[in-house]
Amino acid sequence: MKKRIYLFTAALCSATFVLLASTTFAQKAPAYAQKPTGMAKAEAISQQLGLTPQQKVKVLPILRDEAPKVQAIKNSNSLTRMQKAQQIRAIHQQTDPQMKAILTPEQYQKLQAIRKQTIKEATQTLAR
Repeated sequence: MKKRIYLFTAALCSATFVLLASTTFAQKAPAYAQKPTGMAKAEAISQQLGLTPQQKVKVLPILRDEAPKVQAIKNSNSLTRMQKAQQIRAIHQQTDPQMKAILTPEQYQKLQAIRKQTIKEATQTLAR
């Protein structure tokens, strides 16, 4: 009797472990396969621009606020390519004065190139 209880308990523990392990791996894709979040994109842009710690403190909140808005436009199925480009440009124009005041001229040029690429990506995706 004790042997059966022991075997049953061991089997139950093993099954629970396998079940938990498989669902954990199924829920999380590898880092290279995950789409960057707003925070990750903001960090990536800050690295590309080579921001100083003082600049990061000012720029990251702006980029983090901007990222979900841009992503929502990119993912929208109801907007045409032209509308997506116009709306993303409008978001960028709202934050441009702040960014220009914080960044060096070289960093600002890099930011403009990054933003152009963002608009290009949004308009090149096929309508869903």
